[in-house]
Amino acid sequence: MNKVAEVGTPVGRSAGWPDHPVVHEIFTWVWLADLERVAGRTMTLADVPDEVWDDVARPGIDAVWLMGVWERSPLGAAIARAVPSMVEAQRAALDDATDADVVGSAYCIRDYVVDPRLGGDEALAVARAALAARGVRLVLDFVPNHVAPDHPWVTSRPELFVHGSRDDLERDPPSFLEIDERVFALGRDPYFPAWPEVLQLDASSAALRAAAAELVAGLTDRCDALRCDMAMLVLDDVFHRTWGDRASGGPAPDGGIGYWPTVIGAARAVRPDFAFWAEAYWDLEPVLLAEGFDACYDKGLYDLLVRRAPAGELRAHVAAPPDRQRRTVRFVENHDEPRAAAVFDDAQHRAALVSVFTLPGVALLHEGEADGRRVRVPVTLGRRPLESRDTELRRFVDRLLAALAGGVREGDWTLVNVEGWPDNQSAERLAAWTWTSIESRHLVVVNLSGERADGTVHLGGWADLPADLRTDVVFDDLLSGERYVRDGQQLAADGLYVALDGHGVHLLRMR
Repeated sequence: MNKVAEVGTPVGRSAGWPDHPVVHEIFTWVWLADLERVAGRTMTLADVPDEVWDDVARPGIDAVWLMGVWERSPLGAAIARAVPSMVEAQRAALDDATDADVVGSAYCIRDYVVDPRLGGDEALAVARAALAARGVRLVLDFVPNHVAPDHPWVTSRPELFVHGSRDDLERDPPSFLEIDERVFALGRDPYFPAWPEVLQLDASSAALRAAAAELVAGLTDRCDALRCDMAMLVLDDVFHRTWGDRASGGPAPDGGIGYWPTVIGAARAVRPDFAFWAEAYWDLEPVLLAEGFDACYDKGLYDLLVRRAPAGELRAHVAAPPDRQRRTVRFVENHDEPRAAAVFDDAQHRAALVSVFTLPGVALLHEGEADGRRVRVPVTLGRRPLESRDTELRRFVDRLLAALAGGVREGDWTLVNVEGWPDNQSAERLAAWTWTSIESRHLVVVNLSGERADGTVHLGGWADLPADLRTDVVFDDLLSGERYVRDGQQLAADGLYVALDGHGVHLLRMR
């Protein structure tokens, strides 16, 4: 689907990104450990077999996010082995975890070089070439808010950090750390205690912004997009509210230009087609989009799915203009959330997958989700438990990806109405939308409840269907393999009757 790169061509330089890319997130460290266990030998990113890349970057996937490739912090790993809450989370995921399995957080970055355990920068280049040969782009991480306590900047450029005093350290030891007779503030989200293994960068500092801009501009040669961790934390007003007088640049540094316009602008000056996606919360997504991001997390959709919200709430959520929806990152799970197989039953999971992957925007598939993995692995671990594969779910996801590769997410997207009758309002449980392009028409209908529902879908997105359509119309369900033949004249005049069991789905291609 939407493959634009030629073998040997730097990905993303010859053409823009697809409007609605599908991204496969890989927890790189534990994924590689699994491959080693199968192969019976040590492996780096340079040693991944072709058939594994074929699977990771199979048709329907537009980009692969290799999460957690940057150099881990030995000091951060030591802290992760000592903090009780972190130890508890690690043991819950891997009951036989040893100190060797605790490799440090993927977001406690010692340096923006590929960790030697993964093969270093040379091995990443091999992996990127393997993806490019399959027409697939590479996404990596950028963490703007904090770095590891043994990052080179700690000694070479201490002015880039938020500092405290010895009194601060004595009064609030969980929020500060002394290194070489300097007291540094630990990184934090203003609504939670400080993270124990990272130091807070001063995002209001002009020097830090310049250093971050230089760093990110350099990363444009090594990947095609950055997923930016907790991107809202370095917005000027958020940062100042969090740190107050400790923010050296004050409430409006650089005359209010903003951290992200500075950093994104530097990268785009080098590579205009480079993509930026924000992990974002607190309804600050519009602000981040205005500051240059291509897309932001749609946590709202995820929350609707998890709490089994009525279909009407989902319809209202996705009623935003298509251009706004195109600038979302949507998911059923990711490394920060519980595994979907542990949250949903089988039918609910399938309905959620079809919803997320047939709506506009960036769709995120988490590695292992298609196999029904149930254990969420903390980002501090380098190994995960053995789990049995859900072969039925894998076949379903394979069919879904094949449908995407066939053009489901291409063209114009339209939310359409499903109507019931005075004595049967079960249609309220259904949500439906169409994708229309020059080459294809697709209709998606999802029952978001556990009860049977039926209604008439009004194909408003296909207003060009002539009212006197006289030929039969064939609908192929790309997931079930069923075929439905309907009278074209009745279809054009009255719409399409559908009936679905609880959490049932249709992904129909019209012929």
